[in-house]
Amino acid sequence: MNKSDKKILSSFLIDSGINQSVESVLGLIKGVAAAPEYSSLTANSKNWLGLISPNLPENLAKILVSELENIINVDDGLNSGHDIETFKKRLLNLRRELKNKNITGFMVPLADEHQGEYIPKNAQRLTWLTGFTGSAGIAIVLNTKAAIFVDGRYTLQANMQVNKNLFQINSLTQKTLNTWISETLTSGSKLGFDSWLHTPDDINRLKESCDKAGIELTALDTNPIDTIWTNQPCPPLTPVVIMDSALTGQTSPNKRARISKKLKRNSLAACVLTAPDSIAWLANIRGNDVPYTPFCLAFAIFYSDGSLDIYSDPRKFSTNIREKLGPNIRVLPNKDFLPALRAMGKKNSKVGIDYSSSAEIIKNTLTLSGATVQRISDPCQLPKAKKNPIELDGIRKAHLRDGIALTKFLAWVMENSPNNNLTELSAATKLEGFRREEKNIQGLSFPTISGMGPNAAIVHYRATKESNRKFEQNSLYLVDSGAQYLDGTTDVTRTVAIGIPTDEMKDRFTRVLKGHIALATAVFPKGTTGSQLDILARLPLWEIGLDYNHGTGHGVGSYLGVHEGPQRISKQPNHIALEPGMVISNEPGYYKPNEYGIRIENLVTVMEASNQSFDIKRDDHSLLCFETLTLVPIDLKLIEKKLLNTREINWVNTYHQKIRESLAPLLDTKTQGWLELNTQAIKL
Repeated sequence: MNKSDKKILSSFLIDSGINQSVESVLGLIKGVAAAPEYSSLTANSKNWLGLISPNLPENLAKILVSELENIINVDDGLNSGHDIETFKKRLLNLRRELKNKNITGFMVPLADEHQGEYIPKNAQRLTWLTGFTGSAGIAIVLNTKAAIFVDGRYTLQANMQVNKNLFQINSLTQKTLNTWISETLTSGSKLGFDSWLHTPDDINRLKESCDKAGIELTALDTNPIDTIWTNQPCPPLTPVVIMDSALTGQTSPNKRARISKKLKRNSLAACVLTAPDSIAWLANIRGNDVPYTPFCLAFAIFYSDGSLDIYSDPRKFSTNIREKLGPNIRVLPNKDFLPALRAMGKKNSKVGIDYSSSAEIIKNTLTLSGATVQRISDPCQLPKAKKNPIELDGIRKAHLRDGIALTKFLAWVMENSPNNNLTELSAATKLEGFRREEKNIQGLSFPTISGMGPNAAIVHYRATKESNRKFEQNSLYLVDSGAQYLDGTTDVTRTVAIGIPTDEMKDRFTRVLKGHIALATAVFPKGTTGSQLDILARLPLWEIGLDYNHGTGHGVGSYLGVHEGPQRISKQPNHIALEPGMVISNEPGYYKPNEYGIRIENLVTVMEASNQSFDIKRDDHSLLCFETLTLVPIDLKLIEKKLLNTREINWVNTYHQKIRESLAPLLDTKTQGWLELNTQAIKL
């Protein structure tokens, strides 16, 4: 904004009685511009204007919206494609900065200060440096070498996005970061890291390897990426809203009373909360600071007396919101967070932190200032995972609306796929359009995976203009998608045949379905973990020497994270027992590289098993089972009937009957006909 425009804006602010400077308003708009593009805070919405004043004159609002659009259109360096010269220059500048700091190497994780799955633009340092856009990875840059490490989900993606002349690409299943460091760095080297971006557990594991190799692990005062990223976005700034207890099922004071009892049992004066979803759940607040997950970025200190101090940008909290939070929740600026930790240290307080999710700097600050630090698990994660009856009722309603949208979409795909006009991107856009017709929709819960043919074999594929494939006959189409509704979060995957599938495709699909059914119908004693059930989903594939390289199930929030803990279903050991009210995915799959991918995903909730589940009557309540929440048809064309037993056929028929009964009355006549045809019973 030039000087002339600033004068005009200043006059408008004065005339409107708004006691804010031009610089303050422009700074706020820069924060809004850093918010996720898809959210309700884009330039096409005026929700964000309430951060400046609840009643802005229309002419002033137009000026502010125009300025927001200008800022959004400024290049922030995150969309550099595959321009090798750009990434070469960034790497050179980083090495120059490391030399100035007398550092041999520096680690660049895909992480923010909260260790979240989806991070704001200003924290996307790994993407800016390498071009990699997956949701998990870490790079290390030395004076003459650089490498990036990703897990099995992202190996193909990294090879497509990262220039191999600049970075060595490593799969963590083949070589770990610790091994590479030990083999590559020499004794006496200094390896730098940003202590806001690594957990104490991360650093402890790395320090052990570094000590053996004589490498000095060094925390830097400032992140060198931030020094050289000249057009780095501001931290996001979006308004906080309060969730009604009619949706949450429990008030914040009640939740805080439960958690404070945990602290008192452990003789803790306080605990530090660094996961924004924990703070959102505990205070019953939501925001739009990061993509796909509706929370406000914040830290918090929760005290044993039930009071809560939230450290964030105070501009996100309107006066009205602060009043509704009540007297026992204080909102404080981020700059006061570390001083508050030091103050607890001076009092010799006993403070709990989660070593697996909090930042290393938090532990160090407390320890160095004199606090007694006790390792704990985030006390909000388990109670948050166990949904109460009101939350579950809302989640079921959200899945009903989601099922309507997906059914309309699948009918549309089957009608239009023979025309050779559909593409992965156009299909994903159409699906989002169907979802946005439904009540309470707030946005997507993750980027839609819309994969045709060989692209579907990439587990976490994301279609781009370069990779966008047209729908092809006699191929498989995989769509993994979800939405955020005010009353629930959804996540569903369906694989459908476009044209005539091969016998191999039908065999693999049916084996994945058998595993899905085995897990969906499991009955298990209380105390069982997801790791103990994982084999049920894999066994039909194992029988012919096949498997899939991802977990079978992840926890899902209630209008919060689509991936949440602490429960999960996977090969990896997990000691969290499944409990009633937990929502978790059931998503076995199979992927044949360069040919096709298959995944069948429903969300389920854990519930007590009724006596009707058994051939003999039981008087105890020690057994649990799953209730399937997702209501989306499974493609009958891909089922090889001879591979299913009677029990499995009955499950498919019963599931499809439930879908017809639930959705048909809410669909148009044409879609009703499609649903009736595509959920007809498999004959025994």
